[in-house]
Amino acid sequence: MISMMYHHVGSDRCSNDLAIFEEHLAYISNNFTSVFPTLEKLPPHPICLIFDDGYYDFYKFIYPLLQKYNLKALLAVTPKYILNDTEKDDTVRLGFEHNDLFQEYKNATFCTYKELQEMQSSGSVQVVSHSYSHKNLLEKDVNLEEELLKSKELIEKNLGNKVESFVYPFGKYNQKVLDETMKHYRYAFRIGNAVNKDFHGINGVIYRVDGDFLEKPDTIFHFNNILKLRCKALIKQIIGN
Repeated sequence: MISMMYHHVGSDRCSNDLAIFEEHLAYISNNFTSVFPTLEKLPPHPICLIFDDGYYDFYKFIYPLLQKYNLKALLAVTPKYILNDTEKDDTVRLGFEHNDLFQEYKNATFCTYKELQEMQSSGSVQVVSHSYSHKNLLEKDVNLEEELLKSKELIEKNLGNKVESFVYPFGKYNQKVLDETMKHYRYAFRIGNAVNKDFHGINGVIYRVDGDFLEKPDTIFHFNNILKLRCKALIKQIIGN
């Protein structure tokens, strides 16, 4: 099972060209079955698409493409930066560089709860936790309980869904953090460029393949690349995360 990681389209960092990304999604639609996390038997050729942070460009550009190609995706959000609704126009919301988006959250640089509710109700998007405030969970001053639990509680309160997946900010965690995570969530996702047998992951955590900065729509799925991902998974199973 391949789990993918994406952030933006049309941004200056951690992004993809919109035209290439649409071709990428079209390729996935024709060759894979997109799935939400589950411990039940997976369909042939499963893939889990995960978009980090919940920037407004996801709602504006990516969500319509998911519907067009009949794909499902997780959207990992940080509630500290989510507004209930906004009257800001696209020029403002899409007008900031990547490094300024958290600082400018009051300009609705992230999807609002109204937009999140619409997307989740469509069945195309499952909103999950990316922590409360997008901190590195290995930093000494981090309130781990707040980052893990407050984010879950706010999403569930505002959207009415049960949140079972947690996506580590910056991919950072250790065994203590993972143990605490699994007290509140069923699935934990990291960065790592390896494939997983299923949603049990590798040693308890699900690895994700970096899908930002795609040069071609399908290169990441070529045989040699998939072989490298499988080899890394095997090594991690033996030596640990």
